[in-house]
Amino acid sequence: MGLGIKKGDTIAVIAGKERGKKGRVLSVVPSKDSLIVEKVNIIKKHMKPSKKYAQGGIIEKEAPIHRSNVMLVCPRCNKPAGISNMTLDGGKKSRVCKKCNEVIDQ
Repeated sequence: MGLGIKKGDTIAVIAGKERGKKGRVLSVVPSKDSLIVEKVNIIKKHMKPSKKYAQGGIIEKEAPIHRSNVMLVCPRCNKPAGISNMTLDGGKKSRVCKKCNEVIDQ
C-alpha cells in the first residue's frame, strides 16, 4: 500500500483544523497512513530534563496528520492535485499530476 507522497514533497492540508496550510513532508509513517509535516499540526509536549532536553519544560513539535487530510501540491501548476502513476519509456514508474499531466519525479 503506497501513500503516493514522499519525504520532501510539498503538501496542502485539505481537511481538519489545519486546513489551508502548506508544508514540506519531514517523514512518512506508512504503518499508520500518516505524515509529519513541517509547521503543521503543532502540539505542546511536557518533557522531563534529560540528556537531549537538559532544561526540560514544554516543547512544541509536529504531530502526525492522516494522509486523507492532505494533497500533494504540483510543482508546475502550484495547486493541490491528485496523483496517478504512469510507466515511462524504459519501464520506469513515475508520479503524474492529474490536473496538468506533468511528471512529478523522474
